[in-house]
Amino acid sequence: MGDVSWASAVAMAEAIRQREISALELADAHLERIERLNPQLNAFVHVDPESVRRDARAADWALKQHAGLGPLNGVPISIKSSIDVAGLRCEAGTKLRAGYLASHDAPLVSRLRRAGAVILGVTNSPELLMAWETDNLLYGRTNNPWDLSRTAGGSSGGEAAAIAACCSAGGVGSDGGGSIRVPAHFTGICGLKPTPGRIPATGHFPNSVGPFAMIGVVGPMARTVADLRALFEVMQGYDEGDTSSAPVPVRTIGLKEIKRIRIGYFEEDGRTPVTAETSAAVRTAALGLQRAGCNVIPFLPQGLEAAREVWWKFFGVAGAMLLGPMTVGREQDLSPILKQFMAWTSEEPRHTAESLLNAWIQRDVLRMQIFAQMKEVPIVVCPVAAIPAFKHGERKWDINGTSVEYLDAWSYCEWFNLLGMPAAVVPVGPSKEGLPIGVQIVGQPWQEELVLEVAGLIEQECAGWREPPIL
Repeated sequence: MGDVSWASAVAMAEAIRQREISALELADAHLERIERLNPQLNAFVHVDPESVRRDARAADWALKQHAGLGPLNGVPISIKSSIDVAGLRCEAGTKLRAGYLASHDAPLVSRLRRAGAVILGVTNSPELLMAWETDNLLYGRTNNPWDLSRTAGGSSGGEAAAIAACCSAGGVGSDGGGSIRVPAHFTGICGLKPTPGRIPATGHFPNSVGPFAMIGVVGPMARTVADLRALFEVMQGYDEGDTSSAPVPVRTIGLKEIKRIRIGYFEEDGRTPVTAETSAAVRTAALGLQRAGCNVIPFLPQGLEAAREVWWKFFGVAGAMLLGPMTVGREQDLSPILKQFMAWTSEEPRHTAESLLNAWIQRDVLRMQIFAQMKEVPIVVCPVAAIPAFKHGERKWDINGTSVEYLDAWSYCEWFNLLGMPAAVVPVGPSKEGLPIGVQIVGQPWQEELVLEVAGLIEQECAGWREPPIL
């Protein structure tokens, strides 16, 4: 297979089944790449080579004994360090949890292990996940494999950098306002933000309760859409520890079904401008779907700006109220990024019972209004963010003569957290600097399979993952 660490997760699993390579050889190839590239990327924060090799040997033994092989048998993956992996650090990038080791696996990790996956280690995140870049006082910043002077995004930036640089075949991130999708877009990989509860967030820190249960999810990240689908199918399913969980069976979607629906697209929302290459990427994706025989039309749902405003009431205002008590008296241990987030939220009035109830009602009304608009257009393709990966420390950008602020650049993701809609990202085209640009494919709640199939068509027509310069 040549350099096996470049292959897709699905191809790796097949190569192991066909005995073209052993799980142990594959694990060693990834451990060697991590050792070589992680000093530049700072993607992994905890790797246990002994346990990796032990699990890889177990995968090889299972193959030899024909002992109920799973679909990911021997495939090496990584997990964001805000999700419990037994014996590994789950610090969520904060000194407030420094040295914390998970005592057991989160349900999604247990499901991945039962499918035969080998857990390589856990990856870096911004402090308490409250940023679209990855930097903290525990481990420092994560760099983008396309340009080390730029961020890999946040909050699943370590995960994205590891996967893009072939240090991991795929893995798991979390997303409350673009934290899977922005890093995937910045690093040129694929990511899926599912419907809340489709994949259990049990074992994630912060806990998936209150506003986080409505807007926050865990989901797969990988270099190909087929790998996203494989990871999704293993991780999905009901778990009583997730208050949003529901027993939704996996469906098979065919091309005929996709051709029967209308797919909408828009290049800008009319509020936050995007770069010319970002607009071009959306057009390229729309044209690719047309070539594949799909019915594609311009379509911009109404109510998105209201959704952004309500999202901030949950993510920003309520989120700061939930996390604030952890930080009292520990200000000296907080990272500059988290302090900046708390400064932004401090400008907002704290929620009263009435304001929180009103925000909740507004959310439900907006969901009804936007779902009604999408009844005849169940899939929408749009930008992921206003810009490609930015340089470390940047906070505003000039786009077509308009100044775009840090919090506004990711509004294209935030709507769909508030609305609870599944959204996938697939790489499409380069920026003028040669950086990757992804597009976002959004569907109705519980329609992950349809979203993934449309994403797969775009990937097929628009080339998909490319090797970053670090390789």
